[in-house]
Amino acid sequence: MSLRDLEALEYHSSSPAGKVSVVPTKPCRTQRDLSLAYTPGVAVPCLEIHRDPSLVYNYTAKGNLVAVVSNGTAVLGLGNIGPAAGKPVMEGKGVLFKRFADIDVFDLELATEDPKEVIRTCQLLEPTFGGINLEDIKAPECFEIEEELRRTLKIPVFHDDQHGTAIISGAALVNALSLVGKKLEDARIVFSGAGASAISCANHYIRLGANLENILMCDTKGVIHDGRAEGMNKYKVKFARKTEKRTLLDAMHGADVFIGLSQANCVTPEMLLAMADRPVVFALSNPDPEIKYETAIATRQDLILATGRSDYPNQVNNVLGFPFIFRGALDVRATAINDEMKLAATHALAELARMDVPDSVRRAYGVENMEFGTDYIIPKPFDSRVLTFVAPAVAKAAMETGVAQVNVDLDEYREQLERRLGKSQEIMRMVIHKAQREPRRVVFPEGTQDKILRAAQVLIDEAIARPVLIGPEDRIFARAEELRLRIRGHVDIVDPATSPRAEAYITEYIHLRQRKGVTHTEAPHLMLNPTRFSAMMVHLGDADAMIGGITQNYPDTIRPALEIIAKRPGVTKVSGMYMMITPKGQLYFIADTTVNIEPSAADLAEIAIAAADTVASFDIDPRIAMLSFSTFGSSRHPLAQKVAAAAEMVRQRRPELVVEGELMADAAVVPEMLADYPFCRMPNAANVLIAPNLEAGNIAYKLLMRLGGCEAIGPILMGFSKPVHVLQRGCEVNDIVHMAALAVVEAQALGARKPAPSEVPA
Repeated sequence: MSLRDLEALEYHSSSPAGKVSVVPTKPCRTQRDLSLAYTPGVAVPCLEIHRDPSLVYNYTAKGNLVAVVSNGTAVLGLGNIGPAAGKPVMEGKGVLFKRFADIDVFDLELATEDPKEVIRTCQLLEPTFGGINLEDIKAPECFEIEEELRRTLKIPVFHDDQHGTAIISGAALVNALSLVGKKLEDARIVFSGAGASAISCANHYIRLGANLENILMCDTKGVIHDGRAEGMNKYKVKFARKTEKRTLLDAMHGADVFIGLSQANCVTPEMLLAMADRPVVFALSNPDPEIKYETAIATRQDLILATGRSDYPNQVNNVLGFPFIFRGALDVRATAINDEMKLAATHALAELARMDVPDSVRRAYGVENMEFGTDYIIPKPFDSRVLTFVAPAVAKAAMETGVAQVNVDLDEYREQLERRLGKSQEIMRMVIHKAQREPRRVVFPEGTQDKILRAAQVLIDEAIARPVLIGPEDRIFARAEELRLRIRGHVDIVDPATSPRAEAYITEYIHLRQRKGVTHTEAPHLMLNPTRFSAMMVHLGDADAMIGGITQNYPDTIRPALEIIAKRPGVTKVSGMYMMITPKGQLYFIADTTVNIEPSAADLAEIAIAAADTVASFDIDPRIAMLSFSTFGSSRHPLAQKVAAAAEMVRQRRPELVVEGELMADAAVVPEMLADYPFCRMPNAANVLIAPNLEAGNIAYKLLMRLGGCEAIGPILMGFSKPVHVLQRGCEVNDIVHMAALAVVEAQALGARKPAPSEVPA
């Protein structure tokens, strides 16, 4: 079993097992709560729904609840592995629904291959769900199931294996043909594959304007032609053409478009060469396409190529479709997902790809240029604009075709969608993509620790950083082998006791710490400390960033860095900040949580400015609240006045920043509480919270993390001239990877700047 296999098993089995859970959305802590949630209070909405069944959307979660239904007969290229074996995929589908469109999901795996039983089960469950997503059901049964459910149910039903690929690839096809100067109605289209996806794609292309007579479809028996009996069904008959062509190679002679929805490596260079000028080739078999990307590009320089893979341009990924289609359908309470809604989704995606790409999307994918062209014919899966383009288009089509039960104002609806997911979903993805663009050397003082070794493997696999591990080489490699890690040749290992750079480091350390209590006798011993040695590596350019602290107290990690690493020009205080993501996806930044015990007003102003600049580097507009136990003079205590003075210093130094203070914490995050203060400069809730001292900041972030269920990313150290970050003791591998990615991005930003002569450690 490979490392990746083991990682996947650990990912799914770590407590709690699986990938999803059910979380109550209302409090149920007191007897009163219980009486409202259940008996006797629950009887009131029950009777209201009985009186008016449409009120089920007002009083229950039905309107945001989708069933992902499968019988496991066609799972992710794995075939008929059964409902239980397919459950991890269905849970994963639920994660994507929630992550991309904030839709709740129950996954339902049915122990039957009888399409009538699947149909009847879904019919019986109609009162529970706002929509049904059919998944991984083999053809031709999937056609029968969807057709009957669409006919009999009054909620949206969507078979993603059919229509998802059709909608996404349809958008890519429209754009690709426009780039090569061909019309869809004239294009000769060849399909490799005649299953659910291929037939749905062909039908969708016809609705987009393709000519049925120009489509040749091939399955494992060859071209589907008039008079063929072998391997046919009623859904294939529509695509039987009168033709003498019998093989895929025959079909591809003179073709303008190839759509691969079949199997890996079934297309040869000869087949590509047989196609017309400027062909469009969609090799969508996953994970291995019908022809390798490198082979196709080398064979035909004039083609436009799309695959299902994320590591090549033009990824046709169903996640661009189903979450947003259901989002639009649910929000207007559509009774179906009809052809017009699918076409609307296709046209919205095609239009979005032709628009200017914001800098935030480019940065998220780590590229300077991303514009409509041969390598960008479809939006990227993690482009946050997809939600606000596709869902409103689908909702509009539902309203125009009469399947919507409520109407929405589309402009207001787009604003609601923008607020729904928030910026927190994008932050770490953007950071990791930036890091992958130009990986740097990250040194880990605790190089023998299991979590560091496992994080190093992830950093290598994901091309985020070049790990530098401090410790004895034999011990590190021995433990790595025990953990089944493949790090040999991909990491640098340095032992302070035997390093040829030790003398240079000792000399430099004596220079830096002269007149600061370090003697020539002590320096060699002090330089054996792994954290101090790592900091010196960064200082002298032998590494680009340092990450430490997983096994030692915070002061023991940061103190050597403060001794050796210079501060940035104009910075007098290094400070620390945590990124806090709430269970609802809201994003806040809290500083200083780790360094400055009792900062002065000037210190607080400097911390606030450093935090604002760091937050802005994540493409977030900082709104700074200087926290206190007083709001705008409600207490005249000197500590509150210190905070107010700090806010004024920030305004004087950086007048473009939005900053208010002093503010109580609840007033800072609840804008309605500031309504009595018309002079307040904070139009919305603050997202950067500056604690008045270390005691308050440290307590606040730890309570938010432990009691509030917030995810804490950090601490992010601010003010060093080179990246140094300190891990929380006992943090997880994913936290280490995130901190390393942050450090790499910081090193990239600092890399072009030469240290100023004045940058001498305090």
